[in-house]
Amino acid sequence: MTFSPELLSEIRSRFAHVGTCPFTGPRVFFENAGGALTLNAVVETSALFAAIPDNQGRDNPAAKALQEVIDGARADVAEFFNAEGGKVLFGESGTELLFRLIRDACLGARPGPVLGSTLEHPASRSAAARWSAQAGREHVLIKHDDATGTVSAEAYAAKVTKDTAVATILHTSPVTGMGMDLAAITGAIRATAPDALIIVDGIQHACHGGIDLEAADVDGYVISPYKVFSRHGYGIAWASDRLTALAHDALIGAPEGQWELGTRDTGAYATFREVVAYFDWLGGEVSDETGRRARIEAAGRAIHDHEAALAQMMVHGVDNLAGLASLPGVHIVGGADNAAREGLVSFWKEGVPSPQIVTALNEAGIRTHTRKADHYSGNVLEPLGQADCIRVSMAHYNSADEVRAFLTAMQQIAA
Repeated sequence: MTFSPELLSEIRSRFAHVGTCPFTGPRVFFENAGGALTLNAVVETSALFAAIPDNQGRDNPAAKALQEVIDGARADVAEFFNAEGGKVLFGESGTELLFRLIRDACLGARPGPVLGSTLEHPASRSAAARWSAQAGREHVLIKHDDATGTVSAEAYAAKVTKDTAVATILHTSPVTGMGMDLAAITGAIRATAPDALIIVDGIQHACHGGIDLEAADVDGYVISPYKVFSRHGYGIAWASDRLTALAHDALIGAPEGQWELGTRDTGAYATFREVVAYFDWLGGEVSDETGRRARIEAAGRAIHDHEAALAQMMVHGVDNLAGLASLPGVHIVGGADNAAREGLVSFWKEGVPSPQIVTALNEAGIRTHTRKADHYSGNVLEPLGQADCIRVSMAHYNSADEVRAFLTAMQQIAA
């Protein structure tokens, strides 16, 4: 079910450049997996904090106010993640934080192998490969299912051993668009290796809602805020108490358990507070929930339902417009009907290079992206025998009319 026209209009009004590119004019933005649109409130908050000359940690009212923002942001992130205990840390980027958490886990965990999958983004897979080697650990990779674009709990259960020390999981693939059953996968790992340190790449998943670390039982979870309605320039992670207790980079004499290095940008903390406030607002629009966490969860469910409806239109058509599944020579990564899909459809067309289709869509005012069989996407495309594909990635502010515009353009391109 999609949002009502009235609510969708209100949602779209809260985002910058929702229907118009500042460089090219009107366009449909279906490149959300490369970086979602930014909340207007984030833009305003960024400007406000960029002008403040004071830093936290000083004995003056401005410094104390900045520290209150930072403390509030950490509490907001913990509520957004539904994480008890542990530490919320802000870093350079999501990739940088994945490297840090995976490195510390590989260097500090008990003896045993590192377990991951071939579906993972190179952010986590590269970190696990490097630091498992540095720590003298075997790096075991589970082969993902090419047909569905997923890796299952059963696949993890078949490979995990009692001595597995570290495990990495991709929550949602930015290439296939499929979400993994995180709680089931962590349950499968814990059933055999209860003490394994589990680190999750949640970067692609975050804007689609539904993060619940209490249910997932992980030790680390990382997101990139620019992919969840904030801006570039920082990443966010949560680390469990036992991961935090391991040795990690820190200044001599720094407070116990502190992860951040140097003075961070208070504006980064402040802008993510705007993201959490937005989920809170949306949850109040789509439900009667009174608690903030309950409203965040309601927003996640509504986002999922809206995006699923748009993806269904894109794949199977709407009104008299044929969907991608009906266009001759078009192949959809992960299959046309896949319940794991989260607002993203990747496809290729026989005999036509994907960049050519992306260019034609651009000329029609539709922003998409080419994924190539390179270090970012080769793990998915090479087993399929494909050099490239077109990624169409939606978010909850996209509309059925925008899907219609995309399908109209695709029918002309396919002809």
